[in-house]
Amino acid sequence: MSGEVLVVTSKVKSFIKSNGDCNTAAETIEAVSKAVEKILGDAIKNAKAQGRKTVMARDVASPAHGG
Repeated sequence: MSGEVLVVTSKVKSFIKSNGDCNTAAETIEAVSKAVEKILGDAIKNAKAQGRKTVMARDVASPAHGG
């Protein structure tokens, strides 16, 4: 896949700090970015499987709800 960071580092760090009062290790940003990349890749596949070129919210699987 792309290998570029797809998340805003400061936003991830802020979220973790404000919601868990925890610090963020450097490799966390890469892991979160890879998770986002996987979610988006799956969403693209879902849209194409439905014959669409537009990724919609319904194409993004929700881990909490099993997609």
